[in-house]
Amino acid sequence: MKILGMIKSSFIDYPGKISTVVFTGGCNFNCPFCHNGPLVKGEGEEMSDEEVIKYLISRKKYVEAVCISGGEPTLQPDLKDFLRSLKHEGFSVKLDTNGSNPHMLKELLEAGLLDYVAMDLKAPLHKYNQVTKVAVNTEDILESLQILKASSIEYQLRTTVCKELISKEDILEIAELVAGVPAFTLQNFRDNEGVLGGVGVFTPYDKETLQELKDRLQGKFKTLEVKGN
Repeated sequence: MKILGMIKSSFIDYPGKISTVVFTGGCNFNCPFCHNGPLVKGEGEEMSDEEVIKYLISRKKYVEAVCISGGEPTLQPDLKDFLRSLKHEGFSVKLDTNGSNPHMLKELLEAGLLDYVAMDLKAPLHKYNQVTKVAVNTEDILESLQILKASSIEYQLRTTVCKELISKEDILEIAELVAGVPAFTLQNFRDNEGVLGGVGVFTPYDKETLQELKDRLQGKFKTLEVKGN
C-alpha cells in the first residue's frame, strides 16, 4: 500500500478503542476543504507495509485497533491483503472511506476484514460534483450506504461543513437522506496549513448555528454528534 504516515496512539478515531491511524496516499476526490491536502496529492515519505505491520505488532500491548484513513484507502489495490494481516494479528479494523468504491467495500465486509466503517457524505447528491471538484457517480455513494445498512458491523456517517460550500439547507438535506442510520456526525471545518484549497479560504460554522442544526436533527439518529464547535 502507499502508506504516508501514522498517528501512533489515538483515543478518538475508533469509538471505544485505542487505535493507531494509518494514512494512505491518494484520493479520487479533490474536496478543497480537506485538511489532509498532502495525502490527497500523495505527498510524503512512504512507509512499507512490512514496516507498519512490524510496528503495530510491537504495540499490541497498548493498541487494540487500527484505523485506515487517507486519502481514500479503497483505491489501494493491496488493501485487502494489508487488512488480512491486521486481522491475523488480532487487531480490530476501522475503515474511513468516501463511499465511492462499493465493490471494494462489499468485498472487505464479505471477507470479514472490517469491524467498523466511517463513511463521509460530502454533500447532497446533486452537489457532489461541485463540492468534490470531480465527476462522481452518486449511485456508488448510495450503493455503499445500502451495503453498510445491510451489514452487521458498526458504522457511522460523517459530513464536514464549511459556510462556503455546504449550506444549512444542504446539511438538512443530507440528514434526511440518511435519517435512521445508527450514528451521524457533523464535523465543523478546521483551517490549517494542510487544507487542500489553501489557508483562510473556508470558514467554519459558529457555535450557535451548529447548535441550531443539532436541535433540528435530534431524533433522526440514535447517536448525533457535532464536532469542532
